[in-house]
Amino acid sequence: MKRLLSTLTLGLATTMALPALAQTAGNWPSKPVTFLVPFPPGGSTDLISRTVGAKLQEKLGGTFVTENRPGAGGTVGTAQAKRAAPDGSTILVSSLGPFVIGPHLVKETGYDPLKDFDYITVAVQAPNVLVVNANSKLNSVQDVLAALKSADGLTFASAGNGTSDHLTAELFWQETNTKGTHVPYKGGAPAIIDLLGGQVDASFSNINTCLTHVQSGKLRALAVTSAKRSPLLPDVPTMEELGFKGVTVTSWQAFAAPKGLPTDIRDKLRNGIVESLNDPAVKPKLLELGFEVVGNTPAEFTKFQADEFARWKKVIEVGRITAN
Repeated sequence: MKRLLSTLTLGLATTMALPALAQTAGNWPSKPVTFLVPFPPGGSTDLISRTVGAKLQEKLGGTFVTENRPGAGGTVGTAQAKRAAPDGSTILVSSLGPFVIGPHLVKETGYDPLKDFDYITVAVQAPNVLVVNANSKLNSVQDVLAALKSADGLTFASAGNGTSDHLTAELFWQETNTKGTHVPYKGGAPAIIDLLGGQVDASFSNINTCLTHVQSGKLRALAVTSAKRSPLLPDVPTMEELGFKGVTVTSWQAFAAPKGLPTDIRDKLRNGIVESLNDPAVKPKLLELGFEVVGNTPAEFTKFQADEFARWKKVIEVGRITAN
């Protein structure tokens, strides 16, 4: 709620209304905070936004509201966030796509991810999992490589062009000098349905999407793309363990603000986010879904974003990947 300064009466009794007091860490959040999610409700990013928002209300007071603005792979909502006032009243909550992938696929995003945002923290990350149908003859990553080099080749399902599972497959092919056939779907769920049905051979599916099917024995997990083994799939080796050091990949959800956010507000928000994610009522539930809490510093996130931006730019250019 805006608070107007008292009207000043000067010599000729002229009055003027001065603008609202600026928010500082001391009084922030003195007005509602919008967590702008550039995707539809119900996805992983939306879940993280609403979970953290609810906890921040408990810890910091104020009101935190999630607003969904989907479109063009998340770039529409991200551009809207860029145009918001950098006063802590609008915070972008997004996955890696708009930060490091979309700008290489969409010609006019309306923002520069390297210049237009103050990066606050990566909230959580989750690996992709190389999965095949449980009835598949593919029992290892070496089997996958052999099949890719055969005349028949392999088909790889993904949630769509330019998604994390698509680009992880492309990265794997580039690192191993192989090439599979990409089969894009409109979302991770239909991709998994066809993998379960045997219509496609494999997928670098996000662990959130495939975990229940692996645990039920319907899908076989051959490797995870995280730096360490997932506690949810402790018997599944990492790609790095198997000798593929360049195929360490995670999907992630993060918080950023329009450029110019006061550092005291940034630090207060970042600390609140990290506390919320590590709350005993939150962290175990996130882990059950495959999320690992990150909570890195603004400086660490800024460097990570720049490195990821360059990495996926190269993969997209070498693979000649387009949005359609």
